[in-house]
Amino acid sequence: MSFDKKSLVLFMPSIEGGGVEKNLFLVANHLAKKIKKIKLITYEKTFKYFLNKNVEVLYFKRKSSNESKYFKYAMCIWLLIKFYFKNKNILVFSFQANIYCLILSKIFNFDVIIRSNSSPTGWSQGFFKNIVFKIFFKFAKSIIVNSFEFKKLLDKKFNINSTVIYNPLNKEEVIKKSKEQIGKKFFNGKSNINFINIARFTDQKDQLTMLNALNNLKNKINFELLIMGYGVNKNILQNFIKKNNLKKKIKIIGFQKNPYKFLSKADILISSSIYEGLPNVLIESLASKKFVISSDCPTGPREILKNGKYGYLFKTKSVEDLSKKILKFVKTSNKSKNLIKNKAYDSLSRFDFKKNSDKYFKLISKHL
Repeated sequence: MSFDKKSLVLFMPSIEGGGVEKNLFLVANHLAKKIKKIKLITYEKTFKYFLNKNVEVLYFKRKSSNESKYFKYAMCIWLLIKFYFKNKNILVFSFQANIYCLILSKIFNFDVIIRSNSSPTGWSQGFFKNIVFKIFFKFAKSIIVNSFEFKKLLDKKFNINSTVIYNPLNKEEVIKKSKEQIGKKFFNGKSNINFINIARFTDQKDQLTMLNALNNLKNKINFELLIMGYGVNKNILQNFIKKNNLKKKIKIIGFQKNPYKFLSKADILISSSIYEGLPNVLIESLASKKFVISSDCPTGPREILKNGKYGYLFKTKSVEDLSKKILKFVKTSNKSKNLIKNKAYDSLSRFDFKKNSDKYFKLISKHL
């Protein structure tokens, strides 16, 4: 089945390699098998993920990526306006800068579906922002969120009726890429417990809570931690590690195209975010049969881990509670830990790639 009435435009100005970007490419590649006319508007064509050749990328041919987020938004909005005047009959599926797409949809009279990626706890603070979102969310043809907890918060706050579609998990890809080797300089075998953290280095991800907890435990447990990612807080993390003499225990290894081969060698993933939507890294860790300790932040971790049934939840920003959960993990028998990991793995059908990608297609096809 193919649709030719409207051109589908995927809108994501800033593609940096995180969980939202991964979802964009998974969904785009699935849609490209069934929908002929797909464009992706972004600022630079420097992304690290495979993209189906049937998706045409509209971007600025620039070498620098140092411009601000809002500059990238402005340039991509200009690309969207130019494309609209050439084609008129379009459906925009926005993964980012949703409010700007909604404003444009009213000015130029085109349809918009938006995907809200993280809890409103993080982006709707302030009276003016709340008013703006409450007004313009009404203009969306559909609003997609990625967890039921998220839906409950968003619908109540803005008086809307959003649609839940879980992040699609390509479990086979995770398992396949987990088999690659990583070299002995990572997880060198001298520690009893291997921790990993995979996230952008931002205030939202709050790696300092994790670092403080492990610093408190450095004389109680023999551990190694890999921190994988990128971001503005890199120097803050490096300075903490240096100041507390943790260089032999903690390594920052930057963005990795294949994070799963590192994850496969870890014993436990720690996620310390202040807010989320539905964190891919937790789902992928369960698919790798790794134990998870996560902050109980809005939204996603509690839903993924089934209220702590499939891993441990700690109070957000609490160094003390995270320290307790790590010690609990250390003291728990391997038999009990394996039972939790196996049950978590068996629960992953709800995130099935094909099932959730098909939900995107069915929703989008209603508006094409």
